Amino acid sequence: MSSAPRVSLIGAPTDVGAGVRGASMGPEALRVAQLQPALEAQGCDVIDRGNLSGPPNPWQPPVNGYRHLDEVVAWNQVVHEAVHAELQQGRLPLLLGGDHCLGIGSISAVARYCRETGKKLRVLWLDAHADFNTNTLTPTGNVHGMPVAVLCGHGPQALTHLGGHHPAIKPQMVRQIGIRSVDAGEKRLVHAENLEVFDMRYIDEMGMRHTMEMALALLDAQTHLHVSFDVDFLDAEVAPGVGTTVRGGPTYREAQLCMEMIADTGRLGSLDVVELNPALDVRNQTAEVAVDLIASLFGKSTLMRR
Repeated sequence: MSSAPRVSLIGAPTDVGAGVRGASMGPEALRVAQLQPALEAQGCDVIDRGNLSGPPNPWQPPVNGYRHLDEVVAWNQVVHEAVHAELQQGRLPLLLGGDHCLGIGSISAVARYCRETGKKLRVLWLDAHADFNTNTLTPTGNVHGMPVAVLCGHGPQALTHLGGHHPAIKPQMVRQIGIRSVDAGEKRLVHAENLEVFDMRYIDEMGMRHTMEMALALLDAQTHLHVSFDVDFLDAEVAPGVGTTVRGGPTYREAQLCMEMIADTGRLGSLDVVELNPALDVRNQTAEVAVDLIASLFGKSTLMRR
């Protein structure tokens, strides 16, 4: 990453993959919380590309284990093209979600870019959930519980082949951090695929510093680092404005350290910020916390020592 990252904000105002309405208002809440000025204060060159458009949320029950599959595909197609276009221009795409199903379009675009440029890919999945469900395992049919599985090749062809390559990524490219809510069948599939998961028990036992050292190990100059930040990664007391709060997540300080250690690598190449739900928030505090942590990803540091 150059000394001044060139960041493009891309809004994707939809909640088609979620079980609760409201994540569609996430992009605006992040803007209200002064995301662009916060990044500019870190020396970033920021362009706000505005919001992508896609089909409305029809709010229907699942069909064959998927809710709103056509709408999810449409949104992920526009996200894929938008993210890929920014990467091709040498810019850092910052996807403002929207629900986490959008990670399918975003990360498949990053993986496509890495294949085109001969780079290795590392994905940090910061989330309370493993998001490794399939249509046969899912209790809800909500696609925001499936994106990692889809990216690893489990799912409908319209999503698994989005970037023209199947699977978009291999499980060994992913490090999941903060996980504390996994369905039983989903857990078996995670184990079968050898996904590397640093769950909350691991973080409690080993600490966030060791966790991040492990998750960031072996990054080199040829590695593109993608961070997919689901705001429900944070403890619900810190971040109430999400549709799927799970108690016992990282504290504000732990999250801060996580973000600062990612920034220290200098390898951040793309970012998703998803599942912010202003309808469930308190005076936009979750958006403000998210903006603060995003600024830390771009170099805002609590470090005083040399």
